[in-house]
Amino acid sequence: MVAFFIEGLKMESKMRFSRLGIFALLTLAVFLTTNCTYYDRIMSRKNLVDGSLAYKERKFDVAEQLFRQAAARDADGSTIEGKTAQLFLARTLHSKFIGNRSDKSIADEAIKEYKKSLAVDKNDQSSYKAIASLYENLQRTDEWQQWVNERANNADIKPQFRAEALTSLAARQNTCANEVTDTEETKKTVKKDGKDVFQFVKPASTEEFEKLKACVAKGTELIDQAVALEPETVKNAGSINAASLTDEQLKETNDLLKAFESARSYKASLTIQAMRLAEMEGRGADRDRLRQEADQARAAFVSLSDVDKALQAEIESRAAVREAEANANSANTNR
Repeated sequence: MVAFFIEGLKMESKMRFSRLGIFALLTLAVFLTTNCTYYDRIMSRKNLVDGSLAYKERKFDVAEQLFRQAAARDADGSTIEGKTAQLFLARTLHSKFIGNRSDKSIADEAIKEYKKSLAVDKNDQSSYKAIASLYENLQRTDEWQQWVNERANNADIKPQFRAEALTSLAARQNTCANEVTDTEETKKTVKKDGKDVFQFVKPASTEEFEKLKACVAKGTELIDQAVALEPETVKNAGSINAASLTDEQLKETNDLLKAFESARSYKASLTIQAMRLAEMEGRGADRDRLRQEADQARAAFVSLSDVDKALQAEIESRAAVREAEANANSANTNR
């Protein structure tokens, strides 16, 4: 039996790890064990490989069936194969819906499968975002709001993911406020010290003005919560030495900063909306104070953005070096 296995390894080497070769080796390994669970995992891996190829070729119906077969063998997602199958199935259904938005039942299925992935890993940000996107595409505003609120208030997930959810909610309030303040009726061009400047005046509609005040108040509350979640790494981002970080640390830090970079950006935007509101109400001192706070918030955003860009540049530089080395090795091999 051992000799048979060794011959199988030799055969695999000759196949240069082709898809067929990988499956042949995995199948061969089954003969060396009586464990049915192991056999199920091997078959699931084959489904995942074949399903991924079908997905790449946009044969979504074929990919869906293959991923369903793999997922059915591990409904709880207790193995890496089961977790991967659940996620791949959700993404396939999502792609099918994007190709046929009239069939909303497919979107509902995708949401259900994404939620299974989140049940296994609550910090699965890609599945969370995919569900939020589907709710938006389906124009289910209330469900989107509830979904993002739950994420924002979930103390069991990473702070940056809560901050992203809070920022998404605050962004909508910022848009709501801007729809009132950035109009010809409310945004007037006047001369001040010989220069053209904007002056903000109340809208004629009391309803619109009350809407503005509500949006500014709620947006400010949400974005303050998001910024308050900043960990020390973000607060002291200026001291980060990108070159000293490992590849994994670079990616993690880059992703972390991006979440709070967005939060700082909306902090500046909502402070500007609050400044406009103060001017409309004739609160000159508040207007001037808020203008200074907006400038400070913008500076904080730019500062973090600069660090983030430096991290991204380091990531791209290392990728370029690896690619150059791979090309050089390939050229040497082909000589």
